[in-house]
Amino acid sequence: MEYIIKTEGVARCFKTQGGDFWALKDIDVEVPKGKLTILRGRSGSGKTTLMNILGALDKPTKGKVFFEKKNIARMDEHRRAKLRRMQIGFVFQSVALIPMMSALENVEYALRLTRYKGDRTARAMECLKLVGLSQRANHLPQELSGGEQQRVAIARAVAHRPKVLFADEPTGALDTNTGLAMVKLFRELTDGEGVTIVMTTHDTDLMELGDRVYELEGGELVHGE
Repeated sequence: MEYIIKTEGVARCFKTQGGDFWALKDIDVEVPKGKLTILRGRSGSGKTTLMNILGALDKPTKGKVFFEKKNIARMDEHRRAKLRRMQIGFVFQSVALIPMMSALENVEYALRLTRYKGDRTARAMECLKLVGLSQRANHLPQELSGGEQQRVAIARAVAHRPKVLFADEPTGALDTNTGLAMVKLFRELTDGEGVTIVMTTHDTDLMELGDRVYELEGGELVHGE
């Protein structure tokens, strides 16, 4: 199996008033290309810290992080920012859509930020169709349900064709059925579009939908399959 991201001995230490706090300890994970990888764990387990390191939002205190065989832990911030802008997409629990822009305009705006060279409107519509929202393209965020807003956020995140999509607790604010539909959409994106997705969750019911599942507890990897 081909891997797009791999870590070796990753650890992350934060300085606190009470001393050093090791949020991650000696983590080795591999993210298979074109698959759905789930990072599972309770609040404080270290899963979001790990996702931030995998997505080049943060650097490890120790260890190596390879993105397509390049150690991004050693890159300067300029190169890391370019990597995030051009090759990575992010979806967070807080969708952060621009309220005065329609669903279509939100996706188009993201394409402008990534300097997309093609027809931005056509690509934005293509992505909204991909997430089942082509009929809601001209609606403002407040006219959409929570699940629909999250789907717009996903369309926005994949519009520039990133190599990896990171989703941090994307179902956390959704009811069970809507959350399950969201993860099934991720499955469609991996199976149909070949998108690599890394998702964090604390929901045990979603684990069976992942191609690979890593479980963290207290900053340590306790399970991986």
